Amino acid sequence: MSDEILFEKRGKAGFVILNRPKALNALSHAMVRSLAGQLTRWADDPEIAQVVITGTGEKAFCAGGDIRSIYDARMAGKTDGLGVFFREEYLLNAQIKAYPKPYIALINGIVMGGGVGVSVHGSHRIGTERTLFSMPETGIGFFPDVGGTYFLPRMPKQTGIYCALSAGRLKQADALSTGVLTHAIEERSLDDVAVALETAEDINTALAPFLVTPEKGPVAEQADLIENLFSGSSVSDILEDLDGSGEEFARKTASAIRAKSPTSVLIAFEQMKRGKELSFNECMKLEYRIVSRILLENDFYEGIRAAIVDKDQDPAWSPTQFGQVDSATLASYFEEPPEGDLPL
Repeated sequence: MSDEILFEKRGKAGFVILNRPKALNALSHAMVRSLAGQLTRWADDPEIAQVVITGTGEKAFCAGGDIRSIYDARMAGKTDGLGVFFREEYLLNAQIKAYPKPYIALINGIVMGGGVGVSVHGSHRIGTERTLFSMPETGIGFFPDVGGTYFLPRMPKQTGIYCALSAGRLKQADALSTGVLTHAIEERSLDDVAVALETAEDINTALAPFLVTPEKGPVAEQADLIENLFSGSSVSDILEDLDGSGEEFARKTASAIRAKSPTSVLIAFEQMKRGKELSFNECMKLEYRIVSRILLENDFYEGIRAAIVDKDQDPAWSPTQFGQVDSATLASYFEEPPEGDLPL
């Protein structure tokens, strides 16, 4: 294994260090496999009382998955096995959700996409004032996966629906108020928190001296408005409500949603409706169904091209309008793939 991900025993804690700072600690397939294997070993290790995951560098905890490699494989004509990365990533997300020991994420900087998947399902999510959370997938022709089907519709006052459709960003205060974070600390205390977790008998007691209460965030300030505007029964209803609001926040949000892949936005909305009623493992199975189909279509690769490869920020979505995505096409993203459902 390369040094992309490091594992250390410190006292009673098993530390996971995501170690690709130049790539904002984006998860490679090898990192996913290595983490899953190590978590299995530590679950049975009596010397390990808790697991702590963190990232190197000053910019990001983890900015997502290594989607560029999937794009490169597709462009090279290597279409077989593109879904294997997501299959194993989603199984890892479920492993973290069901982990038998405290699983503690120390979040400093960007936490997006795959980084959310290896943090938000743990028992403790501790974020500094530099925390920046987002699920930006609709902007690259994808969908809010890695368990977003479960946790986003359970966020208060429709804030998760807002995040899913618009790729809305949450800083520390809003991440705490919506439940993305369970605790808030200052960046300067990160090292001391890590040391305290090495020998902690009780996690909450160990964290208590370091906790801070951030001032109310901008999304929390708009929470009642978000609840009102994102309670519609369809994307068209939501856009109509946003257009008719007269609020600057609503205008900017409507503009953001219209810039995303129409297919992705509609998938995400249907995903949120279904996820609200499903168990975590059922949500992960649903996500595997969606990704299996989305990998066969164009928008995901066009989104990566525009955002990461050519960086022109001008994706050519197909179709280009919400009304051009018919109900049968949308329904097909939620059907069991030919190779079967995720084995959970």
